[in-house]
Amino acid sequence: MFIHNLDPVIINFGILSIRWYSLAYIFGILIGWWYGNKIILKKFDAERAKTDVKIFDELITYIIISIVIGGRVGYVLFYQTNLFFLKPLYILEIWNGGMSFHGGLLGIIISIFFFCKINKISFYYLSDLVSIVAPIGLFFGRIANFINTELIGRPTEFYISVIYPSIDNIPRHPSQLYEAFFEGIVLFIILIFYFFKTKKNNNHGIISGLFLSIYSFFRFFIEFLREPDLHLGLFFNFISMGQLLSVPIFIFGIILITYNGYKKSN
Repeated sequence: MFIHNLDPVIINFGILSIRWYSLAYIFGILIGWWYGNKIILKKFDAERAKTDVKIFDELITYIIISIVIGGRVGYVLFYQTNLFFLKPLYILEIWNGGMSFHGGLLGIIISIFFFCKINKISFYYLSDLVSIVAPIGLFFGRIANFINTELIGRPTEFYISVIYPSIDNIPRHPSQLYEAFFEGIVLFIILIFYFFKTKKNNNHGIISGLFLSIYSFFRFFIEFLREPDLHLGLFFNFISMGQLLSVPIFIFGIILITYNGYKKSN
């Protein structure tokens, strides 16, 4: 059993503080950016790699903006719908916290789509590249959730448990760490393995489908160990909002795998 007494603030300067959550976003983006460039350099010859690295560098700006906007809009619309109608400008209050993975995901998909249209690039090529490095950001994000004492797990008698004194003295599942392991480390290994096993072919889109379907699969089942949002509870007394949102993403991922796999076989 672990007693959680971690401080979400690293350094406090009074009017300004540095938080683990902010660093998680920064490190997730920087390491994902760096590794994305490494993948490009391994996949193509020097001339093609130089061009694609420049394209990926430009895309990162779109990604950062879409994560913030999509994540915030998704959180408010999916998890704080009533508050949005009562106070529409709440959607701008980023400093109050609240980001949704599914909202950020939709934001990234939209930004990649428009970026590819503007630059006349294959959507699936860039979406695959972003999908490979996305688990890096997910890993750091879930670790930050754990440090912040948010998205806590349900009560458990399992020997791997955490007590959050700021909430109660009940042993709980460290669901954030489960998600960091499966959605971050395990998913990353699966995608990297598939990429290096098939990197000589151009059947783009399958990695994107794998990311969507496997992430949703892990998220759906780990949510059974996570405490439901107090203001939402469980739908049908069984599943959470996160699980509901994961179902269509899982289905879409399977469609991508099937569609792009069919194109390869023909």
